[in-house]
Amino acid sequence: MSYKLSATLSAHSADVRAVASPSNDLILSASRDSTAICWDRTSGSSFTSTHVLKAGDRFVNALTYLPPSKDASQGYVVAGGQDKIINVFDIASGKAEPSYSLIGHSDNVCTLHALADGTVISGSWDKTAKVWKDFQLAYDLKGHAHSVWAVIALDDEQFLTGSADKTIKLWQKESVVRTFEGHQDAVRGLTVVPDIGFASCSNDSEIRVWTLGGDVVYTLTGHTSFIYSLSLLPDGGLVSCGEDRSVRVWRDGECAQTIVVPAVSVWSVSTMPNGDIVAGSSDGIVRVFSIVESRWATAGDLKEYDDAVAKQTLPAQQIGNVKVAELPGMEGLSQPGSHSGQTKMIRNGDKVEAYQWDAQAFTWQQVGEVLRANDDNDEYKGYDHVWDVDIGDGQMLKLPYNESENPYVAAQRFLERNNIPMAHLDAVVRHIEQNSDASRRQHSSGSTEFVDPYTGASRYVGSTSTGPATGSSSFVDPYTGASRYSGAAAPAPLAMSDPYTGASRYSGSPAAPPPVSPPTSPALAPPTGLRSILPAREPRAMNQANVNAMHHKLYEIDEALRNEISASSLAMYPQEIRMIDEAFLFLTQATSGSVPSTPLNAQHLEAITSILDRWPTSQRFPVMDLSRLVIAFSPNTFSSQELRFSFMEALFAGADWGQPWTQPLSKPRETNILLLLRALANAFSGARMVENSDWAKLVRAQILERLHQGRYDVLSSKGRVVLATVLYNVSCTMLRKRFDVGIRGLLLGLIFQVLKTEKQESEAYHRALVALGNVVHAAKEQKAPLDDTQVAELRQAIAVVPAQFSERERPVVAEVNGLL
Repeated sequence: MSYKLSATLSAHSADVRAVASPSNDLILSASRDSTAICWDRTSGSSFTSTHVLKAGDRFVNALTYLPPSKDASQGYVVAGGQDKIINVFDIASGKAEPSYSLIGHSDNVCTLHALADGTVISGSWDKTAKVWKDFQLAYDLKGHAHSVWAVIALDDEQFLTGSADKTIKLWQKESVVRTFEGHQDAVRGLTVVPDIGFASCSNDSEIRVWTLGGDVVYTLTGHTSFIYSLSLLPDGGLVSCGEDRSVRVWRDGECAQTIVVPAVSVWSVSTMPNGDIVAGSSDGIVRVFSIVESRWATAGDLKEYDDAVAKQTLPAQQIGNVKVAELPGMEGLSQPGSHSGQTKMIRNGDKVEAYQWDAQAFTWQQVGEVLRANDDNDEYKGYDHVWDVDIGDGQMLKLPYNESENPYVAAQRFLERNNIPMAHLDAVVRHIEQNSDASRRQHSSGSTEFVDPYTGASRYVGSTSTGPATGSSSFVDPYTGASRYSGAAAPAPLAMSDPYTGASRYSGSPAAPPPVSPPTSPALAPPTGLRSILPAREPRAMNQANVNAMHHKLYEIDEALRNEISASSLAMYPQEIRMIDEAFLFLTQATSGSVPSTPLNAQHLEAITSILDRWPTSQRFPVMDLSRLVIAFSPNTFSSQELRFSFMEALFAGADWGQPWTQPLSKPRETNILLLLRALANAFSGARMVENSDWAKLVRAQILERLHQGRYDVLSSKGRVVLATVLYNVSCTMLRKRFDVGIRGLLLGLIFQVLKTEKQESEAYHRALVALGNVVHAAKEQKAPLDDTQVAELRQAIAVVPAQFSERERPVVAEVNGLL
């Protein structure tokens, strides 16, 4: 027998973020509309809203239930959300205001669980879980590196917590007993599995069943996107839900049924003692599904529900590339599916329809119409909003967003596109929340169909976005954008898109910026006086990488050279191979947070330099990128002035920097120049290299002077951004180390060139402007004033800001003028 719709509960005006069903006759729900609702069964499959609780001042994201006690004859509703407070309501009192408020978290409360004895455990974006007894804090569980998105109390002293750091921790009181590792993405849900241990679900689309000893008993796969919630059925089966719009029932290690919900996301599931399933989703509706026919909805309601599912529109990128001409017609539905949840696309005239196999009913169910992907090259065309996001230090990047998509999907896409560490995910979502709320106030006719920004919906790996496609997730050569970048399958813990192709997850990554700071308003830049931008002291290290992919590509190129008679002499020598292998081992350990077993030395640099010197321009890009990482992670290797000079010279030569700057640059040269500039940015991002006594000589004689030999107007837009980042990083070093006026003059000359030339790339202009502010601040702080000529040129450079940049740059210009 299949689960079918039993009841539809509609009262919330926004996403239902959490549900609980402690008995067959009581359902609890919490919503983005800041309320929690108690639903009582009136008869059969009918429920009525009996209490509407003011559960918070902002979005309510978490919910749990405390059973009846002497003080609360019908039990308590416990709810938490973005106002950081956990409110406890006595159901029997009927009061909309809480009986208790638990205060202690410093950020969004995103998960709750309770035991019958009154123990409550909460998890938060503040990276902690907290245990409350008698409505007082008992234990503060600190140890996760990122937000705690799932919690369970096993008893009053043992707890499980799951986090965005991809781990699960078992706690004995406040001490970590064991850390469970295996998920490849944020852990989103936990549930106890009797006689075995527990189950976990993750944004990696997997459910894992574990013993408390740390063994994985089995893994369940079938969801096609992030999984948000898990619950245990009375018969021992599991129920899950997620971003693929489905509720899935699992029995005996297999997906027994897939229930498609007509909403963007299904946020939460719970199970009743009688086996019915309760689900809360992004359309603001709570739905109950039952396997018992007597509790099914009427035939008319069931048809209406199926029709609603069939009318859903699915973006082509959610399903995969669709070649309409090659799809089967309606006759393709005559063949049964191989497993529950299998998806098939069918050509029905000019339309493409998606069907899903229901193994229980032995039929194909239509789950939507697939929309053709937009082929327009304008990357922001078709988005409902495109905002500037403040990522700290006055630096902003473009963030496109569609109101119909999960804000975490948009945030994930933004972070991947700009190669910003995923630790900043929550803060970017806060920005979306503030801007979309403001947008809704400004355009008050808008829909209430908004997705809760809490969710953690973004997958760190292989994201399936409901928004416009952002490019392939395969490894792509950075100057062709066509072939796979890695010669062999490489693990991809981060789905980073390459910033100079927009399509690659290769290692060429731009800045890992300072922590994202949500703006206080949706304005493009914070108003002058609200927050000081200058000085911006933290440089931007460009050290994100997929070391495995880089390693594979370098050896793929070497093998091709070795097998070509005319180029075989260019292949790596045995000693070089050994040095390169050791360098990649070092980087693999360093980028994973481990202490490298063997440090790099002059021989490793000599091997890299030798390969750069003889490999063709079109094939040296992985060696250039290797150099970028060596500078970032092994600054101590450059212990001598001679090594620094020779290595930097090899990088400039590798980028053909001294060749004529004719427009347009070839793609290989453009790529190598970009990687050179990233390496230079890293050279100025750490204190150890900058603090060397003779570093200033290298800065003056080799880097800044050589940069003056290039042509800014010939660089690609991304190359201009990275060059501006180099200038910004140099300016950061001037705030902590006094350079002579000659070096300062070279830097100012480059900054003025950017400010006078740049008319299109706002990020390059902004970083150069902030760099200028740093130089002026350092001059004032170090009592080394600029000369009259520099001041005059400076005033001229900032007197007329291009109109398209003016609103964003006004606060920076004001601060620079204030310093002058």
